[in-house]
Amino acid sequence: MMATPQKARLIFAGGGTGGHLFPAIAIADRIKELLQGKRDVEILFVGTRRGIEYRLRETLGYPLQLINVRGLVRSFTLKNLLVPFVLAGALVKASSLISSFKPDLVVGTGGYVSLPVLRMAAAKKITTVLQEQNSFPGISTRRLARNAVRVYLGFKGAREYLDTRGEVMVTGNPVRASITGGERREAIAAFGLDPNKKTILVMGGSQGAGSLNNAVLRGLCAGKLPDAYQLLWQTGKRDYKDVIAYAGNKAVDHALFPFENRMELVYAAADLAIARAGALTLAELKACRVPSILIPYPHAAGDHQKKNALQFVEAGIAEMVPESELDRVDLLEKATMMLESDRAATMRQAMAVDTKPAVDIIAEDIINLLEQAKKPGVSVES
Repeated sequence: MMATPQKARLIFAGGGTGGHLFPAIAIADRIKELLQGKRDVEILFVGTRRGIEYRLRETLGYPLQLINVRGLVRSFTLKNLLVPFVLAGALVKASSLISSFKPDLVVGTGGYVSLPVLRMAAAKKITTVLQEQNSFPGISTRRLARNAVRVYLGFKGAREYLDTRGEVMVTGNPVRASITGGERREAIAAFGLDPNKKTILVMGGSQGAGSLNNAVLRGLCAGKLPDAYQLLWQTGKRDYKDVIAYAGNKAVDHALFPFENRMELVYAAADLAIARAGALTLAELKACRVPSILIPYPHAAGDHQKKNALQFVEAGIAEMVPESELDRVDLLEKATMMLESDRAATMRQAMAVDTKPAVDIIAEDIINLLEQAKKPGVSVES
């Protein structure tokens, strides 16, 4: 009689924003799917009370443990004096969690919470891996890379910033499998749109993007959107009321909303997107084969959104407009020109190359690392 494989135990540490959290969920879900019927798996997420992971804790799908940790504020503030003491407490808490849960492997996906958790895991000789979404790695990834046995990169340009003894794999960014499952007819009906019109998606993230919203508003109110086109516009919660008030009757026949959780329907309805260049947004646009005009957030750390966008431009699957040029470039006019020419269709075709999803590559590699380990708590050599 064959022995039942020992339960695999993993900790995922990453959060603060959806850009760090959702890749972790995608990887965790895929690992569970691949191990179903083969090996039991127990997964614990570690986050902070201030992060999106805490707000979504009821629907996360995994138990969540909290650690109090924060990073340095860029401007001078007395709060920065507390950071070393907070970090010391976070390291103690992380050590206790690891000793209690006894993970075989710890996955870091960015955000300040990953730093104490993966640092203590490495100190205890537990296998650690990192998944970095952006073309300019975050500070936690840069500090933790040296002891990780794998670093999975969303963009190849991130490699030059990392000092690591482990293997670096350029996989692209993982997205939830459900994100590509939207059906256009259902999506059009769900948002009350016209199936005979082309749909331009506008989104600046859950909180919106004031400069992007204002640029689109100017074009809409100036009559730069032909009747054959319609907007599917995620304004963000902060700007929704102002956009509705300013647009007035110009908003009729368009779908405006503050935030939408059913992103598979959003992407299914879109013929082209006008968006920021966050790593998660780009990964989802690419997975759903939506051509885009990207307006990078100019104040992102290390200007990483511009770096992200440039790699999409170089791949021929997006165009970029710097925020400083929004007064001179009409986004709606540019979008309709791309749709009326063959430009958007060419981009969509370039994204249709059949490649293995990043989430599969990462999940399969982590499972291999688990199988290579001689016993729980033993580090896998790279």
